[in-house]
Amino acid sequence: MVGFAIIAPVMDSFAKLIGDGMAVAQVATIRFFAQAVLLMPLAAAMGWLHRPGLPEQALHLVRAGLLLVATACFFYSLQFMPVADAIAIFFVEPFILTLLGGLLLGEPVGPLRYGACAVGFCGALLIIRPSFQDFGLIALLPLVTALLFAFYMILTRRMATRMHPITLQAYTGVAALPIGLSVLWAFQGSGIAPLDPSWPDARILGLLVVMGLCATASHICISFALKFASTSVLAPVQYLEIVTATALGYYIFGDLPDVLSLAGIALIVASGLFVFLRERHMERRPLPQP
Repeated sequence: MVGFAIIAPVMDSFAKLIGDGMAVAQVATIRFFAQAVLLMPLAAAMGWLHRPGLPEQALHLVRAGLLLVATACFFYSLQFMPVADAIAIFFVEPFILTLLGGLLLGEPVGPLRYGACAVGFCGALLIIRPSFQDFGLIALLPLVTALLFAFYMILTRRMATRMHPITLQAYTGVAALPIGLSVLWAFQGSGIAPLDPSWPDARILGLLVVMGLCATASHICISFALKFASTSVLAPVQYLEIVTATALGYYIFGDLPDVLSLAGIALIVASGLFVFLRERHMERRPLPQP
């Protein structure tokens, strides 16, 4: 999960560098095309592929649809917002995920873990201090991404224990392609900038290649994480993503965090480390004797 939190903001930064140079729906679709091209041959060579039944195919399509729309919404918000600001709004997602993990998966979530998630969320609010005066309705797009991504994580958790994580992400990339390509075909020549596809120039093509590699690597990380740990344990660790995003935002785009932002980062890191250390403590604690 730490690997995901480091790599995913790199992908977001490259998406922001692409900006409005290409339709956001096309950028999101190419991101999944790269994932399919990279992982399907690997899964086939290792003998990890299988023939999914209809129920599993439906789940792959739902997961891919959720992630495709979530990715497109987030990439579009990056055309107007700093990376750290967009990710900070997105960070209602671990809180949603913890709630859904308890409600839908029956995972044990104690009051201390809920409290740690709340502290991390407060840290995110200190960083972003969302204001519709600054961004308007665009500020809602990371919230939409957060909700969709939380459901994606729940489905990933349910499916990651049944197949190899590489296979799961390979099928996700394949399942996203008919959805994305259908949208691009329907809106070709429409003049609607976020949906109307175009040919990339050399600069954008290079950015797309790096973005596709980062997207694939980050979601392999998250699939392995969800295979071995519960969503409620992993969700607060995901807050570390805002640290990477803030560092990249400063290095690439010159967005320097203020004092309140640094305080928010400290709260996010502290909440994630608290949950991790508490989980290790609970694992080491001896079971009561009968």
